Amino acid sequence: MQDPFKNQNDPDNQNQNPLSNLPLPPNYATVVNPENGQVRVAKVGISWTTLWFGPIPAMMRGDWYNFALMIVLDLIYVMGISMLNVQIALPIPALVFGLIYNLMYFRHQFTLGFQPADKHSKELLIRSRYWKE
Repeated sequence: MQDPFKNQNDPDNQNQNPLSNLPLPPNYATVVNPENGQVRVAKVGISWTTLWFGPIPAMMRGDWYNFALMIVLDLIYVMGISMLNVQIALPIPALVFGLIYNLMYFRHQFTLGFQPADKHSKELLIRSRYWKE
């Protein structure tokens, strides 16, 4: 398989990352949990799927913590809008979560013991202020 992104075929990086043979876009980071060997791959930046589909991407990732947080905050927002009797509600929670969900996802993974799996992921996470050295 030819790598269309030209960033994962480093011969020195082979066998360090279990997903090193996958062609990943440059804005994706890989994190691994050294205790149990679980690997997660996710985008760094704006979560367009969360912007359009709300908490469904969190549920599909198995990120129940952030899923519950989004549901509760969405319900609070809807109740507040209905109490104010506003006819047209702006999708403010969708915009906020679309901008910060990937940051929330990575930070929660780090609290669970995950660490960057390779040099590229670590540099990307540090540059995006997701990971603090």
